[in-house]
Amino acid sequence: MSRWDLAMSPHVTGGAGARQAVGALTAARTGPGAEVLLVADPGLAATPLIGEVTASLAAAGLGVTVFSDFTGDPTAAQVDAAADMARRTEARAVVAIGGGSALDLGKAVGAIAGDTAPAVAYQLCERDFPAATLARICIPTTSGTGSEATRTAIVTRADKAKVWLWGDAIKAHEIILDPETTLSLPAHLTAQTGIDALVHALEAATNGNANAANNLYAHEAIRLASRNLEAAVADGSDLAARDGLQRSAWLAGIAIDNGGTAVAHTIGHALASLRPLHHGRSVALGMIATLAWNLADDDGRFDAAARAMGLAGAHELPEAFERLTRAVGIKVSLADEFAGVTPDALAAQMARPENAAMRLSNRRRIEDGDLLVFAERVLTQA
Repeated sequence: MSRWDLAMSPHVTGGAGARQAVGALTAARTGPGAEVLLVADPGLAATPLIGEVTASLAAAGLGVTVFSDFTGDPTAAQVDAAADMARRTEARAVVAIGGGSALDLGKAVGAIAGDTAPAVAYQLCERDFPAATLARICIPTTSGTGSEATRTAIVTRADKAKVWLWGDAIKAHEIILDPETTLSLPAHLTAQTGIDALVHALEAATNGNANAANNLYAHEAIRLASRNLEAAVADGSDLAARDGLQRSAWLAGIAIDNGGTAVAHTIGHALASLRPLHHGRSVALGMIATLAWNLADDDGRFDAAARAMGLAGAHELPEAFERLTRAVGIKVSLADEFAGVTPDALAAQMARPENAAMRLSNRRRIEDGDLLVFAERVLTQA
């Protein structure tokens, strides 16, 4: 039997209305009178959520400075700007609310603000994080990345490459799971974030790092995503479906924090480094292109994942995953967005160092020639 271990999950407060606890939870980490940097997804500006969170923090006696000057797939420069704001305001905690981009940015700031080195200095574990870090509180408003549960933050360098920062200093101290925060998410983003959670769980359950202990999280995430995604897309006010998806994303986050991802993420990160593309869509297309190939000589892990999805066995998994992807309205063809991108160019991007860990985690060994085959498939899927 191979060795395995499980990392500790951050403390979680969940349920409808849980966001109201953010002030008390943060003050318990910082002490009274502390300054807090609130990293708020700019897409939430039209909702009451930012005001509610700010009010809860203020009621707990905390000072609040808001940082919202960032985009989807935050850049290293945006992380540096937020870290500089945290230093100038002498913040002792970062509260991040929003999708995966907001959570990744907030976690990164919490890890690096104790020193003056830029975010890229910490890429790919090239530098140790400062000993002093800020308290990190995550409130996800989408149900996909699972960033609230992971030791990873993805940032985009100036050359458009997506690189990761990794370590315990990145992981949140507190997670607040409130399904009401996801009610305003439009259908197309519900679909793309939800399929992201499913890909995370499927890869964690089937890659070379998979183990029975971690599968307790991964299989339950698969079950919740596959049973709630279509309902949440069809009716965004369905709070039960929203709650199921949110728990799926969190559990899948725990699963990838312990087991990593695989080839679908190798492809997804490479695609997004060449053209703007939602992460959930990009990894879903990567999974469609490789799932049947990955099933060869299955040792039972794909079969178990398929059964968690409610299928009879692994042989049904490729068709079922593609059906669900299409059923929730995710466009499979890249013909419009990737005109002019050659399979060779995409394969070369997949082979870059920042994608090596995902490639190496795949259960089936991936040769350089396989990358070209995958690139051709994902670019020609219709």
